[in-house]
Amino acid sequence: MPDRRSFLQSALAVVGATQVPAATGAPPLAPATPAAPPRPVHLNINGRDYSLSLEPRVTLLDALREHIGLAGTKKGCDRGQCGACTVLVDGRRINACLTLAVMHEGQRITTIEGLAQDGKLSPMQQAFLEQDAFQCGYCTPGQICSATALLEEVRADGAGFTDEEIRERMSGNICRCGAYPNIVAAIRQVALRRS
Repeated sequence: MPDRRSFLQSALAVVGATQVPAATGAPPLAPATPAAPPRPVHLNINGRDYSLSLEPRVTLLDALREHIGLAGTKKGCDRGQCGACTVLVDGRRINACLTLAVMHEGQRITTIEGLAQDGKLSPMQQAFLEQDAFQCGYCTPGQICSATALLEEVRADGAGFTDEEIRERMSGNICRCGAYPNIVAAIRQVALRRS
């Protein structure tokens, strides 16, 4: 029976033998696709105009976080599945990770930082605090933006404002901590105050 040292030496020899470089006659790897040249992009975010120079493939999420410095909008899955990156564009909620920044010139973009006015929290932000509708807080900016838009959607649709309706309309925003009952309570609180 081989001892541990012999086993490790033979295993390393096998690994080393499989790491032999490719034959010199192998074709070279294709060069990486060059980045598209940056172009001017003008965005209105939280009522302020920004003039940026962005590659056309930059998502709205990356423009907000990396180019403008608004880190309240979170990058969760980066695939449109969790809702952490939800922002409002002309009052409608969208996943900022699924859209390109260049597509939103001439539109009003509102992030979590833009919901408060004159240092005062928005009614939805205040309700989230009062109802303890968060735990770790990572999803909270997207939840609040989504909930803000939800109120207008329900009003425009004339739909019943039941807890089931709230849950269905908020289903694109995932809370891994499970604060859903408190999130629904916060949304209901704001809806009742508006009625």
